[in-house]
Amino acid sequence: MLRRISLSAVLAGAAAFGVFWWLTAAPIMSVVTAPAHTPNLANGLTTFNAGGCSSCHAVPAQPDRLKLGGGLSIPSPFGTFHVPNISPDMADGIGRWTEAEFVTAVTKGTAPTGVHYFPAFPYTSYQHAKVEDVRDLFAYLKTLAAVPGKVRDHDVPFPFNIRRNLGIWKLKFMDGKPFVPDSARSAQWNRGAYLVNSLGHCAECHSPRNILGGIVADQRFAGGPNPEGEGWVPNITQKGLAEWSEKDFSYFLETGEMPDGDKAGGSMARVIRNTSQLSPEDRAAMAEYLKSLPPVDGPPRPKKAEKS
Repeated sequence: MLRRISLSAVLAGAAAFGVFWWLTAAPIMSVVTAPAHTPNLANGLTTFNAGGCSSCHAVPAQPDRLKLGGGLSIPSPFGTFHVPNISPDMADGIGRWTEAEFVTAVTKGTAPTGVHYFPAFPYTSYQHAKVEDVRDLFAYLKTLAAVPGKVRDHDVPFPFNIRRNLGIWKLKFMDGKPFVPDSARSAQWNRGAYLVNSLGHCAECHSPRNILGGIVADQRFAGGPNPEGEGWVPNITQKGLAEWSEKDFSYFLETGEMPDGDKAGGSMARVIRNTSQLSPEDRAAMAEYLKSLPPVDGPPRPKKAEKS
């Protein structure tokens, strides 16, 4: 009887491990080059700017936003992430990557080695990007200068450093659905919705997160604690920015200047360096969409301690 119970326990454990291994497997996009695609480098540049690639991947403390050697450190409650080199360098960057590997990395969060990327890389938003945009982005990145230098490994403690577990995380926080235009809205509104929710990944910073690090869906865009640990990210729904006009949003995305004359700082200043490179039409589209966000109450902001 004891032997039978032990055998049953072993079989149950093996079955549970098998299910875990299957559920946590990294998704692979094997065929993205058919049909044949002629890269549009101008669209690749637009995608680069809309996606904010240089905000994180440009080498820190130097003025060239196209020097994509990485190295920026991003603190979080789960550890510190060090942004990788995505220049075309053959040894340290993505020079040896195939187009399929790049599209898989951006939209599925899977590395060419078959492991999950940490969601500090905002693939939860990039998953909604059009594949042709990502392919054009890859072609554009290939035109930039190779930057040698390998970035250090992430500083992520146990158990968060077990990447296999991210397969379960992805099942919960990624739906894999492409952006679907709203037929009841204008073409400009839909363009803005696409840019904000996919490439622009605005919700990644402007939304509160739960204990697992996933966006709180019913408080999307409602602001919250800075995911990098210091300060507070503002509510950008009409609860927080009701007094802003579409022109105010558009001007802010171009200049970083707010209606009250204040200027964007911190990581948002890096974002503005990208959105300022977009066309006036794309900034206007983003502005129209952002202005349409209904008011949503965000988490309560901690009161400032009174000075003694």
